[in-house]
Amino acid sequence: MRPLWRCRACGVEWPCQPARLALLVEYRADRTALLVHLSTLMAEAGAQLSQLNGHAAPENLADRFLTWARAR
Repeated sequence: MRPLWRCRACGVEWPCQPARLALLVEYRADRTALLVHLSTLMAEAGAQLSQLNGHAAPENLADRFLTWARAR
């Protein structure tokens, strides 16, 4: 749900666990493309969330959008 960046199914911050799993499956052959996609979405979320909050974007966006998706 944009601009709140919450999951439509469960209501938690997106990407939630089911969304993360779906993204990992969709991009299983190209982790770099997944990280580029998530970086783009993180920038969009940061802009939208900062407008809603009236100040800077939340500090945890990198963890929320990117850290979990890095190859292990």
